[in-house]
Amino acid sequence: MTNRRPLLLLIALLLLGWDLLVRLNVVGAYLLPPPAQVLQAFQDLGPELWQAGLQTLSSATLGFLGSAISGFILALILSRFSALKQAVLPVAVFFQTVPIVAIAPLLVIWFGFGAPTVRVSALIVSFFPLLANALVGLGQSDPQLRELFRVYGASPRQILFQLQIPSSLAYLNAGLKVASGLAVVGAIVGEFVAGGGLGGLIDSARTQQRVDIVFAALFLSALIGFFYMALIRWGFGLLLRHRPYFNKDSL
Repeated sequence: MTNRRPLLLLIALLLLGWDLLVRLNVVGAYLLPPPAQVLQAFQDLGPELWQAGLQTLSSATLGFLGSAISGFILALILSRFSALKQAVLPVAVFFQTVPIVAIAPLLVIWFGFGAPTVRVSALIVSFFPLLANALVGLGQSDPQLRELFRVYGASPRQILFQLQIPSSLAYLNAGLKVASGLAVVGAIVGEFVAGGGLGGLIDSARTQQRVDIVFAALFLSALIGFFYMALIRWGFGLLLRHRPYFNKDSL
């Protein structure tokens, strides 16, 4: 609880400052609705907001899982073949630098309106951070330990599972956290063009100039991101509970 006090204090100060800005007419309520109005929007929307949140959560989760699995498998392959790595990485970087907003209309043409486009959007946005972190992590194993494994006749499979992957866990942890947050962003951007979920709700509220609904949807999307972060932290904590030398604070 002690570790959470600074965070809770910061949240309380931000909410207080936000409320004061509106009450003192520094910012108009039509631009920045007070916290009470956003909370009222949560209550008024009720099931509609939560259903939209579940749609976004579902699409972001599937996109994130797809990017995590494919990114890690590709990282394993590229770590074995340096020539292939030099050929593939520039292409991956190129797709990472292209804004998803520019790609999203193409995804609608290819996959149609609805969940498939949103899931692919989430996958594309979250793919590269996991790939990049996994590649770095797989290359971080101690060269002397690697040579020792070879001296004792360890197979490439044993070196991979007993040395390289354990050495890359901290990087995988960081990559998964970044990728999970970006999956939510990718899903919402996909929903802007494909409809449904929190992205569709935000777009609809924008046309009605309901800024309070926009803020309510944004806060719910942030909660989804925090949920992913907590789940990954818990999963890695469970995985590493028998590794006392691993720095748990890095989770």
